[in-house]
Amino acid sequence: MNIRPVTPNDRSEWLRMRTALWPESPSDHPIEVDQFFADSTGSLATFVIEEEGGGLSGFLEAAIRETAEGCSTSPVGYIEGWWVDPEVRGQGHGRALVQAAEAWASGLGLREMASDADLVNELSQKAHRALGYAEVDRIVCFRKSLEDAG
Repeated sequence: MNIRPVTPNDRSEWLRMRTALWPESPSDHPIEVDQFFADSTGSLATFVIEEEGGGLSGFLEAAIRETAEGCSTSPVGYIEGWWVDPEVRGQGHGRALVQAAEAWASGLGLREMASDADLVNELSQKAHRALGYAEVDRIVCFRKSLEDAG
């Protein structure tokens, strides 16, 4: 297992894993990937797991955010998305990805790292806790379309 930054050659595998993590919006993913490679600010980072013999089995997307729930410093590093293929979970791959993102954020002088997980995603919540992340809030989000309002 090798943890490294994503490259343009990883595009198809990265898209595969992003679609697995966010199946509800696969049509948006290619645009976001293009935006990542076009970012010149250094405020985004994606790390991938390259397996022996080739192929990717996980990724973590991190960003710099001005604020995050429960954090007392600004800006902070933020885990935007984190995926490990099911067949290699429980082998330290996720931990290695998080450690790479934490090292990236720390190297930028950031003092805190934050993340989130869906209320129903108990596996993600358990993984975060196992890596030393403390739960700081729970929210329920709402939306209303204004297009149909008369």
